[in-house]
Amino acid sequence: MSARATPDRRDSYRYFKTMTTRWMDNDSYRHMNNTTYYSFFDTIVNQYLIDNGVLDIEKSEVIGLVAETMCSYFKSLGFPSKVTVGLRVGRLGTSSIRYEIGLFEEQADEASAQGHFVHVYVNRETGRPVQLPEALRSVVSGLNA
Repeated sequence: MSARATPDRRDSYRYFKTMTTRWMDNDSYRHMNNTTYYSFFDTIVNQYLIDNGVLDIEKSEVIGLVAETMCSYFKSLGFPSKVTVGLRVGRLGTSSIRYEIGLFEEQADEASAQGHFVHVYVNRETGRPVQLPEALRSVVSGLNA
């Protein structure tokens, strides 16, 4: 069994977006439900790709599918909060990318939660893995950890 992760620092991430929690994000324990953390992960990755012109959710021939995901929780987040979401690339493969994400309570330097998504890039029509398009590789290479 591996040792428990320790919170990343804000300066280890390359790109940031501020997102706001919603009332419905809280669960019955009065903190943000774990599915919401993953929603923030998914949102920052796809928003970054859309904003940088390498993902059109309706027309892109190549799309990323989640092959693996993980999250470590360190400090509870909840409503109302502004969350700074940090993004970096931990591994850039031939047909996959490991996106690493940290969630920071507003101006905190240590992550309240952190994790990753591994996206395998596939042809939208066939569902078969493909080599990362050069434009995608170029856009995400600036996020390398």
